[in-house]
Amino acid sequence: MTSVTLEIEKKARRLPAVERERLAERLLSPLARARLTAVEAAWIVEAECRFAAWKHDKRRGIPATKVIAGIRRALSR
Repeated sequence: MTSVTLEIEKKARRLPAVERERLAERLLSPLARARLTAVEAAWIVEAECRFAAWKHDKRRGIPATKVIAGIRRALSR
């Protein structure tokens, strides 16, 4: 980061929490409106479908330890 950016950050950290939150929202809101790529949009749809299926007991969760072990096995091939 540039020295100007670091100085702004330093000053922003001295603000009360509510002011920092408002500032963060104003700085991040344009990024939230950025257009998603087709791949990002597809992943969001897929994640929402998977979550809905899990939430309605149509799919079961898999423990993280089991998933990680499977990934390690696949990578070691």
